[in-house]
Amino acid sequence: MNDYAVITRDLTKQFGTFVAVDRLNLTVKKGEIFGFLGPNGAGKSTVIRMLCGLLDPTLGDGWVLGYNLKKEPDKIKMEIGYMSQRFSLYEDLSVKENLNFYAGIYQLPVKQRAQRLKEIVALAGLEGREEELVANLSGGWKQRLALGCAILHQPAMVFLDEPTGSVDPAARRQFWDIIYELANQGTTVVVTTHYMDEAEHCDRIGFMYGGKMIAVGSPDEIKLSFWSGELIELEADNPLHVLDRVRQYPRVKSANLHGSFVHAVVESAATVISILASELKEQGIEVTRISPVSPSLEDVFVNLVERERQAEDMARIAAKDGDKR
Repeated sequence: MNDYAVITRDLTKQFGTFVAVDRLNLTVKKGEIFGFLGPNGAGKSTVIRMLCGLLDPTLGDGWVLGYNLKKEPDKIKMEIGYMSQRFSLYEDLSVKENLNFYAGIYQLPVKQRAQRLKEIVALAGLEGREEELVANLSGGWKQRLALGCAILHQPAMVFLDEPTGSVDPAARRQFWDIIYELANQGTTVVVTTHYMDEAEHCDRIGFMYGGKMIAVGSPDEIKLSFWSGELIELEADNPLHVLDRVRQYPRVKSANLHGSFVHAVVESAATVISILASELKEQGIEVTRISPVSPSLEDVFVNLVERERQAEDMARIAAKDGDKR
């Protein structure tokens, strides 16, 4: 247990009859960056709130930094940092006043406070903005300040729940530089995100769907273990129209939009590309480019979600057939 910051055993959370988290078994190693991915409503934030000691599990058990979720939630709260989706900042206070407020909450010794605030301001890149009102800060600066407030007490572990959901790409990259710095200092980081490029930066990731963890591993392990077939990419002026036609092609296992491109899963790209291009041309559909590509995490994620939805549909059909009998 000493090597792990988080251990859960069949951790479950129900709200009435709704199962938000279903028998989660998870380990997070000390010092690693672990990312939770999944569509809205998958259970990511509920897991985070349970691990932070903010929400009691319905069933199962878990430990964070050696403390039991059910018996020692208050001890967990004192040892971790937590940054929620909504930045918990006081907009009518300055940057420095917000930091001082949280320093008081964490009972930071007065003698250490000035030095620690200086370190946080430097880490977050907020030098020269200490007296600025939070209300006047951009989303990216508020985000950095919120993280600074969450790690003032130098926690061994920090939980970040969709921390970059409302900031621009440049601010996201800068924020991840801070996360890397924390990890380099030995801090364990658990983050929820729906950005696939951010997931690539994690040591390990877990895909959640319908309250269940459906895949866990490093980004490379996920791509290898949860992908079958080959991937081709089509570029065209009307990708939605192309997508509809490609999905009708019998040799295509599945197809989805990937930005402005169409990604199609096939058994053999070499076999399919020329035939598919010819058939689309015969139908009057011009394709600018069609070529094999390596699957990204987003491709794997879309494929996994599609597989889970198909399984749900089949289960519903089977249940209806059973009721008829």
